[in-house]
Amino acid sequence: MLNTRVVVLVTAIFLAAIFRLVPHPPNFSPIAAMALFSGAYLPRRGLAFVAPMGAMLVSDAVLGFHGEMLVVYASVAMIVAMGFLLSAKRSAGRIVVAALASSVLFYLVTNFGVWASGDMYPKTAGGLAACYAAAIPFFQNSLIGDLVFTGLLFGGFAVAERLVPTLRNPAELRAA
Repeated sequence: MLNTRVVVLVTAIFLAAIFRLVPHPPNFSPIAAMALFSGAYLPRRGLAFVAPMGAMLVSDAVLGFHGEMLVVYASVAMIVAMGFLLSAKRSAGRIVVAALASSVLFYLVTNFGVWASGDMYPKTAGGLAACYAAAIPFFQNSLIGDLVFTGLLFGGFAVAERLVPTLRNPAELRAA
């Protein structure tokens, strides 16, 4: 039997992925927020990785597959792992710090991947610096998007837990 809480959590992740399919500024997307939310809330670690990866795969099937998918998906996996650190104690401050850290991680890893695998930049320290510098405008959008979508997912689910008792985590209720 499926747990209502888990179904709602996975549904929220897939609904967030829909925002990748509507017109939006470059890199203003729910990718990092979905991964962080998944790691912080889903009770089984395997599912915590599968849910955002599945949502990404479905939306990438619509958007089109690309050469940097491995690096992007690796970044998503790292952000899910960051979410595990939130699972024991979620607070607004910790969630904001994790959202900011996930933005930085995604920026560093994916742009390193662009530099390492492409021909746009020379394979030198200067080429890597140029790659990171060229990505700064996209990083600004990522940062704002990560904060917005993290707030929507974490805040929305916190409200849902208050309004719908069956969504509350029994383990957290016992600990309170």
